[in-house]
Amino acid sequence: MLPYGRQSIEESDVEAVAAVLRGDWLTTGPAVGRFEAELATWTGGVPCVAVTSGTAALHVAYVAAGLRKGDELVTSPLTFVATAATAALLGVRVVFADVQDDTGNLDPDAAAAALTCRTRAITAVDYAGHPADYDELREVAERAGAVLVADAAHSIGSEYKDRPVGALADLTTFSFFPTKTVTTAEGGAVAATDPERLRRAARFRNHGLVRDPAEQRDPGEGGWHQEVHEFGLNYRLPDVLCALGISQLGRLAAFRERRGELVTRYNRLLRDVPGLGLPVQRAYVRPSRHLYPVRVRDGRRREVYERMRAAGIGVQVNYLPAYWHPVFEDLGYRRGLCPRAEAYYGEELSLPLYPGLTDAQQDRVAQTLSDILR
Repeated sequence: MLPYGRQSIEESDVEAVAAVLRGDWLTTGPAVGRFEAELATWTGGVPCVAVTSGTAALHVAYVAAGLRKGDELVTSPLTFVATAATAALLGVRVVFADVQDDTGNLDPDAAAAALTCRTRAITAVDYAGHPADYDELREVAERAGAVLVADAAHSIGSEYKDRPVGALADLTTFSFFPTKTVTTAEGGAVAATDPERLRRAARFRNHGLVRDPAEQRDPGEGGWHQEVHEFGLNYRLPDVLCALGISQLGRLAAFRERRGELVTRYNRLLRDVPGLGLPVQRAYVRPSRHLYPVRVRDGRRREVYERMRAAGIGVQVNYLPAYWHPVFEDLGYRRGLCPRAEAYYGEELSLPLYPGLTDAQQDRVAQTLSDILR
């Protein structure tokens, strides 16, 4: 079975992890800082805080943004549920706005129409690795006095108008799950353009502990003393996984290049297949593709999905609209809320895409899909 995505691990990754295992630090040690510094070279110098997952990154980012119970967050429904769930867990009301029909990204006009006096944040999702329209979304956020957040779980290494993902929003979240472009097994990160939000993120991921005597209320307690001023959680990414991340980031340019080659080949192999829509790319965007999402027309998506998997090709569907999940239905959300997102979901199919996919394997994917649709 060809998977739709998988990690790319080399001996250098194994050696990097083994070196940490032989050293003095397994949890929070020097590899964490090195990983964060290396990641910042891909965000245009915007500093980063490493955390335990992409979901943790979203939670940390929303806390750093100051979201509280009663606030509203505008976001896309065409995403993994964590984008919305982490806000809902803070007592925030999630307002879903529709997507652009072609990219699947949050539509700035729809986001603007969803604004209320309670809107405190707008979260764009770089669907499949294609950055959202951040200049337009920035205008919408400023109109509301809201924080602009980028869920860049798919888009590390992508660029928008010659600016890197990580420098486009006030807060940017990354995921390093094995199917993503770069992996730390499980892991994530938050990039923050504002020093105070960065400080809040770093503190929240470590139980909220205050260790600097200059910031403590009772600094004379003793050298061992640490305080909690605001609750936090343990979202620390350990040294052993950061070592893997450092090694992986050293190959990010190569990963991006190979994914781009595979996307170009898919475009050529599939361009004349009837009943199939291919992903688009804006002229001002350089995407680092996490997914290759095609759209299967004429109500045949389920048939194609089942026949492809029966042929040993692990296609996937990304994603069920977030408010279709029963947990949101139970909160009163109803189908029909975002018609373009629902139509996109009804046709979307993700084809295998990862650096280790060979040309011959890709030819097999394209030929099988073509045979089914013809």
